[in-house]
Amino acid sequence: MIEVIKELCKRRGISVNDLEDALGYSKNTLYRLRSQNAGADKVKAIADYFDVSADYLLGRKEKEINTDLNEALDNMVSFDGEPMTDNDRATIKAYLEGRFSKK
Repeated sequence: MIEVIKELCKRRGISVNDLEDALGYSKNTLYRLRSQNAGADKVKAIADYFDVSADYLLGRKEKEINTDLNEALDNMVSFDGEPMTDNDRATIKAYLEGRFSKK
């Protein structure tokens, strides 16, 4: 989970220590997650801070999105009143993956 947190901090332009300060955690609290499991309250606070799901923090988000997205697109037969082509599906999938996987 710490690697995901570090990436989110990098995207936000802050350090992990800045995040700890913002959340009211003592220094190195988040780095200790390498050897300890985070409590649900910490996971929720971090997820809320970055506006991502707890699953995303735990590394599950991309797999769930792809599974759900592929299933949804397989069930779509039309888009904007027209039959959906393979290109339509690929375009919609690429947009949604970019929109939701890279928060």
